Amino acid sequence: MHLAKLKIALPAALFIIAVLTSAFSSKTAYTPSPVVIWSYIEDVNKAFITLDETAEAYRKGGVGTTALQTALTNARLSYKKAEFYLAFHYPEYATEHFNGAPLLHIEKSGTEPLVLPPEGLQVLDELIFSEDPSAEKVAIAALAKKARNYYNVLYSNLKSSLPTGGITTAMRMQLVRIFTLGLTGFDTPGSLNAINEAKASLRGMQAFLETQYNKEEIPGINALFAGALAYLDNSGSFEEFDRLYFLTTYLDPLYKQLGKLEKGTGSEFLQNTTAWNAASESMFSNNFLNPYFFSDLKQDEDSSELRDLGEKLFYDPAISASGTMSCASCHNPEKAFTDGIPKSLSSMQGKTVLRNAPTLINAVYADRYFYDLRAFTLEQQAEHVIFNEDEFNTAYSSVLKKLAQDKAYAAQFKKVYGSGDISREKFSKALSSYVLSLRSFNSGFDKYVRGEQKEISPEVKNGFNLFMGKANCATCHFAPTFSGLVPPFYSENESEILGVLSEANAKVPKLDADEGRWANAINSEYAWIYEKSFKTTTVRNAGLTAPYFHNGAYATLEEVIDFYNEGGGEGKGLLVHNQTLPPDKLNLTDKEKRDLIAFINSLNDNPFDQNK
Repeated sequence: MHLAKLKIALPAALFIIAVLTSAFSSKTAYTPSPVVIWSYIEDVNKAFITLDETAEAYRKGGVGTTALQTALTNARLSYKKAEFYLAFHYPEYATEHFNGAPLLHIEKSGTEPLVLPPEGLQVLDELIFSEDPSAEKVAIAALAKKARNYYNVLYSNLKSSLPTGGITTAMRMQLVRIFTLGLTGFDTPGSLNAINEAKASLRGMQAFLETQYNKEEIPGINALFAGALAYLDNSGSFEEFDRLYFLTTYLDPLYKQLGKLEKGTGSEFLQNTTAWNAASESMFSNNFLNPYFFSDLKQDEDSSELRDLGEKLFYDPAISASGTMSCASCHNPEKAFTDGIPKSLSSMQGKTVLRNAPTLINAVYADRYFYDLRAFTLEQQAEHVIFNEDEFNTAYSSVLKKLAQDKAYAAQFKKVYGSGDISREKFSKALSSYVLSLRSFNSGFDKYVRGEQKEISPEVKNGFNLFMGKANCATCHFAPTFSGLVPPFYSENESEILGVLSEANAKVPKLDADEGRWANAINSEYAWIYEKSFKTTTVRNAGLTAPYFHNGAYATLEEVIDFYNEGGGEGKGLLVHNQTLPPDKLNLTDKEKRDLIAFINSLNDNPFDQNK
């Protein structure tokens, strides 16, 4: 949004804030200390004013880069202290204007996409801590002004109405945010000031919690906060920081203890806005996310009988027009529900489909499906396969007719639904029930984090720390799904432009021709920023699901790691429009590459392979 439009946008923003405040307050009853919260809000306001004034002075040549960097650092630390509260009550507003990713994005204008530049503290962090911030001094001043103005809207509203409720829930979500977005460097792409920001955030939460409870009521929680802060004080550099130890010793236990402190507070509000499950006891619990959030099928509709029906449909080739292709043709349970070939075979002899078959294990945890994100639910995903002439090449009318003529199916549908009538909706929900059941967070690594397994190898530990730090993997493959499902709400999928090659080891590198999301036939997303953009799929079970990427051109994990280590297509010297993967080399050593692969293999978890 350009500054010229600010006067129009601010009243609308104020209206949205008022609506959100009213909606939240009506569903919660816990009252925070207004004095402490207000002191945090005041500190952010002062810091944003200082940042704006310093950036303007920098634009005019009145101050140097150090003063500008200090002003931004202070603004970010002040915001991080209050983030647990502000980002919980105003999630969309906070993400859009204060701490969203520094990436171009779209806004729908009718049926057309409008490309908008990013704004907020992450963009400023990237610009101000670049090699030559003076080259962007006009943009920096404009962004700082915009952040101040948008915060002023929020600040003015909070003066008259301070939202209440959900404090421990907000804190638990902030712990997820610290672990997945903060300590990975996602929030600080330029400065990598992640450790100091984690300290500010934890101090803000601890100080606030002590105003709500006597220290005698929360000795365990206070000890964990104190231990976490002491560890951060002696943590060393961003690359040296032991994220696994910090997670298992402090953050995950805090997450569990805060959940016990006040179960369910604020969860009523969150149920329709996030897949995160407030009842989970670990960030790596099997129930950390609610799979039914992503499906038209609801939990009270599901049953073992429905799942059995869906399983039968999944393995039945009679559904396809040729009678030779089933869902399992491309998604074999013995191969973690992939097929082990670069591009899946089509229903037409000698021809393949457009792309590689991704795993279906934990595939439900996504708000968009297929590599080009063209489907919005599991049910839509099945529709695309049914209608695709290279796959099932049929229609629902034909499928339903076949099923109705089959006495066994008629009996099974009657058993599940109480009626032998077979409809499109019943068929879709049965198939979704089975696919939704293909989930597991019980790898050796998951068990170690949860304390159910005492040891993992030093290579796996180091690989995880590299994944979450130096190697930059976790800034796109977010824990714990290790996919592009964005925390802490886990309600939106990212896609990325990597510059994937048509051949992994070609002497003359060439970009793969697939246009990805740009060609997904969704008019409101037909924007140049999605050219060759593909869904960020899960790293879980990657050790079982070669070959890799949408085109299956990379045969081994070693080839994949080398590709990222070189900075993707742009890092190899190719022209890649809007590559979202940084083109800088990671400079991973051979041992670091092996350790990364050891960690990725520690996520292998396929309980559905009957031959094991």
